[in-house]
Amino acid sequence: MIFDIKIFIRFIGIVIVTFTFTFLFNNFLNFWSGWPGVDNLFKNYGWFGLGYLQEQLQSDKLVKSWIQFFSYIIIFSLTFIYAYKAKNRTLLKDSELLSSLSAYIIRASFWIVLIIGITDMILSFLRVEGFSKHIFGDSLGIALGIPNFRGTYVHFPLMLLSLIIAYFTRTLGFLWLALLVVIAEFQIVLARFIFSYEQTFMGDLVRFWYGALFLFASSYALIHEGHVRVDVLYTRFSKHAKAWSNLLGSLLLGVPICWTILFRGMWGKQNIINAPLTNFETSQSGYGMFIKYIMAGFLAIYALTMLIQFVSYFLSNSSTLLEDSKDNNENLSKNTNSTIGS
Repeated sequence: MIFDIKIFIRFIGIVIVTFTFTFLFNNFLNFWSGWPGVDNLFKNYGWFGLGYLQEQLQSDKLVKSWIQFFSYIIIFSLTFIYAYKAKNRTLLKDSELLSSLSAYIIRASFWIVLIIGITDMILSFLRVEGFSKHIFGDSLGIALGIPNFRGTYVHFPLMLLSLIIAYFTRTLGFLWLALLVVIAEFQIVLARFIFSYEQTFMGDLVRFWYGALFLFASSYALIHEGHVRVDVLYTRFSKHAKAWSNLLGSLLLGVPICWTILFRGMWGKQNIINAPLTNFETSQSGYGMFIKYIMAGFLAIYALTMLIQFVSYFLSNSSTLLEDSKDNNENLSKNTNSTIGS
């Protein structure tokens, strides 16, 4: 019976994560590649009371919608197969695996904001001072001042490089990022009061790194009990009660909040996360850095990594409860055998 419970718990936890990644992948297909989406498939047939589309999906778009729909079915099926095949694997191992995945995403995000922040600040400085055309030539110098071009041909390759660096580098770098925030703020003070020089991109760099530090560190702090617990009850709970509290809190409060952020921010093209990302949105304050759209993506990274950590928390505390239950059953069995023997 305990293995059945483990299969169910493992499936619930893993499917939350795989469903979220599938949603994000389909979101990319919808708003970056022009795919119609699963909701338009339902509207095309008038399912679930969504109403019919004014213009029915054509053959190619209809096929793409079905592919997107079946992507969820396939992910659910593969997740169940994994949960069943891994029935002898401890839940704690899955919890550690999810924590490692979250840590990798955070490491990659750290390198992204570090490398892109420095690179974009240099490009913005060259643009402000009129050096871009002299260094890169007229056509490339002008192109680097266009958000779409800089995002596609400068930022995206640097993101790929950061993913590779994060795979081989195991440090999270929060202390370094905090130091960089201080340095970025210090160079503003130094330039303003000594050299009487200040530009918009200098402040943008501080906000860029500070926002990353605040949002990326949240999931890491969660798994290490770094968040402040404002309560007068939890500290008095037993180990069993704490596990139930963390389990239910993660599943019923933490995960829904993360889903709310992702769904509200990415459900439509004009939502708060999708709109800046798809438009390569930049600051309206003049010659600043072209990183505002990436800062909108911080919310998605925050929600994703927090969700993964909440699921990790759910699995680890479930493991604690199952181990306690197993120990109690073993002790009960020993006591029973001892009583019968006597």
